[in-house]
Amino acid sequence: MVAEKTAKKLFSVTLRVWRQAGPAQAGRFVDYPAANVNPDMSFLELLDVVNDGLTVKGEEPIAFAHDCREGICGTCSCTINGKPHGPGHGIATCQLYLRSFREGDVIVVEPFRARAFPLVKDLVVDRSAFDKIQQAGGFISVRAGTAPDANSAPVPKRDADLAMDAATCIGCGACVAACKNSSAMLFVAAKVSHLGLLPQGQPERDSRVLAMVQTMDEAGFGSCTNQYECSAVCPKLISHDFIARMNRDYVKALFKSRFQPVSLGGGGGAG
Repeated sequence: MVAEKTAKKLFSVTLRVWRQAGPAQAGRFVDYPAANVNPDMSFLELLDVVNDGLTVKGEEPIAFAHDCREGICGTCSCTINGKPHGPGHGIATCQLYLRSFREGDVIVVEPFRARAFPLVKDLVVDRSAFDKIQQAGGFISVRAGTAPDANSAPVPKRDADLAMDAATCIGCGACVAACKNSSAMLFVAAKVSHLGLLPQGQPERDSRVLAMVQTMDEAGFGSCTNQYECSAVCPKLISHDFIARMNRDYVKALFKSRFQPVSLGGGGGAG
């Protein structure tokens, strides 16, 4: 009797998945029925089940990216029913469970759509543009990590908390996919603010923001129009306030660069 009460009610859904063999091929939506699925399954487990069925039938499985399946790698990003990472708040695609859907639902799954994220195959996009932005300035040159160093430069709690909030960015690209202009401002702002709030990040503070913003523009991301779609879908709930902080840093750095040379190591700059 207890087992009957605790048993989960299975249900059926239909996956409407974007299939595209490659960037040069035409793509289309294809429907795949998924019967008797457990509501406690994650969305990626559902894709695994569907792919198992396709493999048995000798068909090409759906290509999708994933790694940790714990909401920290940022690779399992999909647009589900028109929203990056699907329904829910503060979760990545791998943390989305089928209990968010109902019997008979048609779940539309497609890749992130942005010029700077070219499609690789099916639900996989190339997000190496984020890597280039990070390489342009997301680093520090001072030696850090030793116990004496940690104690020699006290950090105000407010700054430490803000830095930690910014550092939670996993670079999934949901902010870009949600923005009508495909802006990467929330991602860049998080990376700039994370280091800019800490003493160890001060030597490259000006060059960092100039280089990362320029690299963002060169990668083909759009402009920010402050409508906050980015923060609304961020799986780590990173605030759009970081964008304003980065804008202030950028204006200051640009002003100083006109009066004194700014070393831009790593990736050019916006001066």
